[in-house]
Amino acid sequence: MYTVKQVAELAGVSVRTLHHYDQIGLLKPPQIGANGYRYYDDDALLRLQQILFYRELGLELAQINDVLNRPDFDVLTALKSHRIALIERGRRISDLIDTIDDTIKHLSGEAGMSRAKLFKGFSDEQQKQYEREARLQWDPQVVNSSIKRWNTYTPQERDAIADEGNAIYGAIADAIDAGLTAASDEAQMLIRRWHQHITYFYEPTLEMLRGLGDLYTSHPDFSANFAKVHPELAGFMQSAINQYVDDLEHAEIVRLLAGESGQGAGVRGQ
Repeated sequence: MYTVKQVAELAGVSVRTLHHYDQIGLLKPPQIGANGYRYYDDDALLRLQQILFYRELGLELAQINDVLNRPDFDVLTALKSHRIALIERGRRISDLIDTIDDTIKHLSGEAGMSRAKLFKGFSDEQQKQYEREARLQWDPQVVNSSIKRWNTYTPQERDAIADEGNAIYGAIADAIDAGLTAASDEAQMLIRRWHQHITYFYEPTLEMLRGLGDLYTSHPDFSANFAKVHPELAGFMQSAINQYVDDLEHAEIVRLLAGESGQGAGVRGQ
């Protein structure tokens, strides 16, 4: 058995933190001595390790408690999941360090730097959005506007935006599995949601929307990312986006023709 002080030293946390975990029911000591001291066993240490892993991955204490108390929770499975997540985080940190080094060289005049490299290593959702503008290179002002807009969001808002995007892509993958076509009403409704989601970052023109659809299938990075969700997602997105843009362009033509017709009738009536 270990005293609370020994556990604190082993885990690198404060005694106060362990007391708090006890109070909220997250990590209850299996034994309380007659003197009121808390004592922890090896199982408690393993649970504390899981708590610290999940904290490192950004979960709130209440969420961690829910996860650890699930009947189907398995420590070995959780450790394998943590390993994958931490490897990905390590890759992202490595990318950020490379970006810092490249930016320092760029600002010092030692080397040039592409727009895409400016955004290497940011969170997945940010990186996907920023690299689209940088690689399309239609208008640098769009890239700058996107960065400024993103920086106005709070961390909570950014997480919510990322969750919304993941939900949309997941729903589109479900539509594919359900056998829906890219031109179906259901698929077009999802693309409309995707279009609205993009406006969190910038206001895309119809040309840009179509370009994004092309980019999803032509650029290996995007194709690989979408393949993680569904192997057919990139191609389906391109077809659905093209249909969506075609419909918007057709509606705009009809509106313009109707306006011209109305003006002509007004002139004839004078």
